[in-house]
Formats: sequence, structure tokens, C-alpha cells
Amino acid sequence: MTPSSTIAADSAAVDLARFTPGKIVRVDFADTATTPSYDIVIGNSILSEAATLIRLRLGARRSVIVTDSNVDPLYRARLEANLAAGGHDVLTHIVVPAGEANKNFAQLQIVLEKILAANIDRKSLIIALGGGVVGDMAGLAASLAMRGIDYVQIPTTLLAQVDSSVGGKTAIDTTHGKNTVGSFYQPCLVLADVTLLDSLSAREIRAGYAEIVKYGLINDPVFFRWCAAHGGQLVNGDHDAQIYAVGASCAAKAKIVAKDERESGVRALLNLGHTFGHALEVVTGFGNALVHGEAVALGILLALRLSARLGLCPQKDYDDVHAHFMTVGLPVKPPSIAYDIDRLMAYMAQDKKAEAGKITLILLRGIGQAFVSRDTDVKDIRAVWEEFLSK
Repeated sequence: MTPSSTIAADSAAVDLARFTPGKIVRVDFADTATTPSYDIVIGNSILSEAATLIRLRLGARRSVIVTDSNVDPLYRARLEANLAAGGHDVLTHIVVPAGEANKNFAQLQIVLEKILAANIDRKSLIIALGGGVVGDMAGLAASLAMRGIDYVQIPTTLLAQVDSSVGGKTAIDTTHGKNTVGSFYQPCLVLADVTLLDSLSAREIRAGYAEIVKYGLINDPVFFRWCAAHGGQLVNGDHDAQIYAVGASCAAKAKIVAKDERESGVRALLNLGHTFGHALEVVTGFGNALVHGEAVALGILLALRLSARLGLCPQKDYDDVHAHFMTVGLPVKPPSIAYDIDRLMAYMAQDKKAEAGKITLILLRGIGQAFVSRDTDVKDIRAVWEEFLSK
């Protein structure tokens, strides 16, 4: 299947009829000599066209596939066969243990050693086949191996398709927090096949959906209304709705990333819900108790709750998002464990978005009106935690 339309990253994607199955979102940078532009190809059965799409854009390559123990038995053999039939030499494949807890120094070293053992050269290609953990790990490895080689993202989760595979953030977690060691390193191509989402659990789909809603809350209230009307279809597996939402989300992110690749300004808005959410992920152990998208959903609610408390947005905005999350099955309360608010506050202060010892937050003046706040009183942040965790 050849993508049938191209969507400019700055288009106001709202009408479902505008999105035919198969599209390309272009991520364009002003200085392409420093950061080359690339395509995000979205549609049905894209995996079956991987060899052709890679060859058209990058030429035939000697490739290393990085995947995880969940994705490997589902899709890796299909991808290898497709690449081989399309003239690409697959040097080896590397399988990392699935789960956020494995996105660490030890696994990064293993991946790098295996990549180098495959006798790569500077023209070799790393292909990340998996969710956000695989994409982050493979992307960081690509930025380090031989001081940087090309990589392609083939995201297999909804969350990765709309967020982590796009924009070039690569990282691992440390004892100091989530994504605290990493680099900005853009992929050469992203292939988002929504049919791969059929293998996900309902929980994983819902977790990815939290990142989709985020784009509406940041600067597109019309898209948020689309989510409110069609989110149920999306999480229940409707491919047309998924293609629409992935396209709209990628276009929104591409526009922001093109303006601010290294998060010195407007890109920070993409962190809506993340500073609160990352703290929850750390204290719950990066495990199954709370996956990343669920933590982001809770973080969004906390950001809205704080915004309402400060009189920045009406309480109704919080209530509307809270109700929508409940409707689609996202959590509106964190796991029932004993929380130490001092520990949560400490992790927020250590978050990579903190500056000069101050907690940087993305707050809202209303749905679609997010902004960066660097001067929120820590007493108000603590009070919101206390309210949120007590009910």
C-alpha cells in the first residue's frame, strides 16, 4: 500500500473525512544540513511495505533490528523476511527484555556490544521495532555507535506512534529519574502501522490514547472535541479513527519539534502531565502498577487541578477531562499504595525539565491553552498532591 496523501505538519487536522488510510507527515527542520527532515508514514499494513519505504528514502542498507521479548515473536520474522526480499542485508537482531524497568545502562551496554559485534559500518541502519522502550534504547544506541548512525522507528504501540517515535528524544532511566540520560537524535524515517495495534491489550491502547488527548489540550480545542466524540471508537480498535488520531498527533508534534528541536522553548509544552506523571512512575517502580500513558493521564489531571486551583482555568475543564478519561477507561486515581509527598516533590524537582532548582510545569488557561510555568509556588503543588491522593 502506497501512502495516498501528504499532510503538512502545520495543518489544522480536524475533519475525519480528510484522512484517508495512508498518509505522510513530514517533519521539516529549518537547517536540514544539521538536522535532515524525515517522513512519518501512517496507515494499514505499513510493515509489509517496510523494505520498499526504506529503500525509497534511504537506499538498501545493512541493518540491525532491535526489538523486545514481547514484539519479537509477533513481528520480527515478518520484518526480516520483508527486508531480505527487498534487498536489505539484515546483519542480526537484538531482543531486549520487555518493560520500562529494562531501559537502563546495563541493557544499553548489551545492545551496543551486540550492534558493534555485527560488524556494522557508518552506513549501517538500526531499525527499532517495538514500543517506547525499544525506540528510546535503539535511538540512543544509534546516536552512540560509531558516533552516530542512521535509525528507523517502527513503533508497535499507540503511545510510541503518537509520541516517543517522533521528535528524536532518546534516553534511558536511572536511579535519579525517568529519561535522565539521553540525547536528541532524530530518526531517518518513522513507519506507523495501525494494524500492529491489534495485538495490544485494551490497557495499552488506553495508555497511548492519553498522549493523543494531550495534543488537544495543548493548543487544539477542536481536536479535543474530536477526541471526546470519537475516543471510544479509537480505543475499541477502529482503524480509521486510529489513523486519523495518529496523523493529527504526529502533525501537531512535528510542527512543534521543527520549531524547537532541543526543547529550549515551545517544545516544553509537549511535557503536559509529564512532570507529575514521571514522579508517579518513579515511586511506583516503573512497573505494571502504572504504565507511562496512565501516569501521563494522571499528570494531566494534576496539572488541570493545579491550574484550576490557581484560577487559571475553570473547574469545568478539569471536570470535562476527568469525565472523558473515565469514559474511555483511563485511570483517574493512582494505584493504592502509601505515597510520600516529600518523595514525589523531590522527584519533580529533579526532573530534567527543572531549571535553577525550580519546578517547571505545563499548566493551562483553558482547554487548548497550555503554557510553561516556572514560578508556581511549591506550596500549591504540594496541596494539589495532598488533595489528589486523599480522595
